[in-house]
Amino acid sequence: EVQLQASGGGLVQAGGSLRLSCAASGFTFDDYAIGWFRQAPGKEREAVSCIKSSDGSTYYADSVKGRFTISSDNAKKQVYLQMNSLNPEDTAVYYCAIRWADSLYGSGWLTGYDYWGQGTLVTVSS
Repeated sequence: EVQLQASGGGLVQAGGSLRLSCAASGFTFDDYAIGWFRQAPGKEREAVSCIKSSDGSTYYADSVKGRFTISSDNAKKQVYLQMNSLNPEDTAVYYCAIRWADSLYGSGWLTGYDYWGQGTLVTVSS
């Protein structure tokens, strides 16, 4: 059974940092890409970042480039999202999800996710 558990959310002031973790189990880690998504109140869910665990390729939404860094510990089956220079617009519930690790290039990484974990709330105060 695929399980994804996001954690690490909380309340932080603008300009601060948080690191989210996604603990994964129940699938062959190297066969999949792990993505982070977020959904702010009243808004649609948006893709934030993705990592292809087999080779470490990473992808970012323009809104977080240069501020967020995705990484993985394949031995622990954990994926992390280091979020720096947070601003109130980053306030959202953050989710991790997995998809088959092919055709990620370009906009491919934005869609095709099959399994989703429960989210973790990030609140950035001004």
